Amino acid sequence: MKRLLFLAHRWLGIVLCLFMMLWFFSGVVMMYVGYPKLTQQEHLQHLPKLSGDCCLPAQAVLAALPPGESAQGLRLTSTGHGPVYIVTLEKNRFVALDARTGAVLPAVDKTVALKSAALFAPNQPLQYRDLMVEDAWTHSRALDGHRPLHRIEAGGQGETLVYVSGKTGEVVRDASLTERRWNWVGAWLHWLYPLRGGSLNGWWTAIVVYSSLAATLLSALGLWIGVLRWRRRCYNNGSHSPYRTQVGRWHHWSGLIFGVLVVTWILSGLMSMNPWRIFDSSTARPVRQALQMAVASLDSAAQLACLQRNGFTAVELVWTRLGDAGFVLARNARGESRLQPESRCDPMVRHDFSALETAGAALLPAASVKSATIQEMYDWHYYTRDEHTMSGHLERPLPVLRLQFDDAAGTWLYLDPHSGNVVHRSDRPGRVKRVLFALLHSWDWAPLLANRPLWDVLMVLGSLGGFMVSLTGALLGWRRLVRCAC
Repeated sequence: MKRLLFLAHRWLGIVLCLFMMLWFFSGVVMMYVGYPKLTQQEHLQHLPKLSGDCCLPAQAVLAALPPGESAQGLRLTSTGHGPVYIVTLEKNRFVALDARTGAVLPAVDKTVALKSAALFAPNQPLQYRDLMVEDAWTHSRALDGHRPLHRIEAGGQGETLVYVSGKTGEVVRDASLTERRWNWVGAWLHWLYPLRGGSLNGWWTAIVVYSSLAATLLSALGLWIGVLRWRRRCYNNGSHSPYRTQVGRWHHWSGLIFGVLVVTWILSGLMSMNPWRIFDSSTARPVRQALQMAVASLDSAAQLACLQRNGFTAVELVWTRLGDAGFVLARNARGESRLQPESRCDPMVRHDFSALETAGAALLPAASVKSATIQEMYDWHYYTRDEHTMSGHLERPLPVLRLQFDDAAGTWLYLDPHSGNVVHRSDRPGRVKRVLFALLHSWDWAPLLANRPLWDVLMVLGSLGGFMVSLTGALLGWRRLVRCAC
């Protein structure tokens, strides 16, 4: 039996050590340069201000939707078409309507895409590249409702790639030259994206899951074998390790020192894929409130005029609901917001917490609220990360209202008083994943994240150790293959 385990470790290592080397090296790159994304602030900062006389009332626009379609969300923003209403439909679909005429806009063409890019990257030379479905920097399900995408170069010499939605005309992603160069040896390798987009695209998830599972087994076997083969008393070669070659001893010692870390990092990487949907919750998700826009006494033009009179210059309006009341969430180019009731001119910075609690409790009608807490500091479950990281684009405002429910999944909802939106949802499976992935993989622990030099040193040293284990394993495997070939 022991012989079979030794052989399993050897041949798994020959196949997987190169993958593990790539994972450890690319992981260090990802600590500083993440996969391209478009943040909320980037989206807002170059949008033109909305003029009070720009637009038809929102109700007239919703009435122009195709029969059978119901609005799940509504925004007034600007693209290359000018001011547009963007309606979110079911199944992550979008439709854009001209805010001045109410007409449903056709598919975005090259001219409109270039105008949208000019809003996003003002005073920069633009070069239209092509219309495409997906490339190395747009592997994201969040973009599926916007495909195909117009790809445009901004700044000359490919300095920045700007991606414009083929459905709405909005800029939905940007990728700088620095991001793209580093990502070839960063996220693109780490997530095995060379396998995306080609004949293996349908197998990508399975390849990542089962290669990670095999690498976890390889690492655990190696750690167990390393402990078995270490002796307190020296072998005949004068070492506590039985291996005669320097590479063999390095592999043994580095495995003993970094083996536990290697196992936890590979295992936690596997957990990021939610393998076999083990972190899915069996309980109902929060009820999504239908938009159901009532006829309001203030139309869009009046909303904008009201905000302007109160000293707030909006570049985007979002229609929202809190309980039975309708609101317009206005945002300016700096990302600041105001809430404007539909029925009167009374802009406010945020909702009352008691009203927020009442509305939040209705989101899970089959459960009751156990506790409601106004949270003004980040904690173990609710925290923010740097912009370039995987979760860095997610809004994590403070303060938030945390509602803890008594449902079977132990659901917690975090509601932002500035918008009334649920900005984070946590349940027992999600909190387990928070430990098995976020904590073990990227060491998302407040004392470390607050002391970045210490976090960086520990992460880089651990990655170098894992790289050494993988490199020496690859060298040993190569030598074994050469001997077998002879």
